[in-house]
Formats: sequence, structure tokens, C-alpha cells
Amino acid sequence: MILWFAVVLIAVALVGAVLCLIAALRKRGPDDFTMGATLLVTLLLLAQIVISIAAPFAGNAAVGDPLEFWMYLIVAFLLPPAAGFWALVDRTRWANLVLAVVHLAVAVMTYRMLVIWG
Repeated sequence: MILWFAVVLIAVALVGAVLCLIAALRKRGPDDFTMGATLLVTLLLLAQIVISIAAPFAGNAAVGDPLEFWMYLIVAFLLPPAAGFWALVDRTRWANLVLAVVHLAVAVMTYRMLVIWG
């Protein structure tokens, strides 16, 4: 796992969480900004999957339990599309709150993946 990429992923997830939380507090439904933040986090997690596959071949193997790392990564990757689907179905302000919680969860899970990687 690359440190700077993990920091960027955590920062983007936290900015997305704040953006979605502000939209929820303003009682707005999901829009291009909140859904775009979710898409960006999903794409960064997809890139993290590619990095995690290639890193051991480059000599950067995980120090911790690889199974635990991959379970965190798979669940973190599945959360934003599920929340995005929820936001497309439920166009109320509560969908933005769900997106905010998912972004916070991805930030925490990414930090945990960084700790597991070593």
C-alpha cells in the first residue's frame, strides 16, 4: 500500500463526507456533487485494488494479515456503490446522510488497511 495514495484516499473520503453532511443539513437531496464525490471515492478504491495486487510483486508485501486487509478493501469498495444506489432510489436528504456515513466508514477502513499493510 502506498502511503501518499492512502492519505489522498482518506482526505477525499473525508471531504466527501463533509460535503454530503452539509447537503443533508441543508435538507437537499443527492446531486451531482454528492454523487460525484461517491464516484471519486469508488474510483480511488478501484485504483487501490490494482495497487494492492501489484505491490507484492514490486517487493512491498503486507506485514499484517493479508486476508484481513483484503476483506477491509473489498467491503470498502462495495460500500460506495451500494450507497450510491441507495441515493438514486431515495432522493431525499437522508440519502446524503447515508453517503456521508459511508464516506466516513471508507476513511476509517482505509486507515485500518494502512495499519495492517505495515
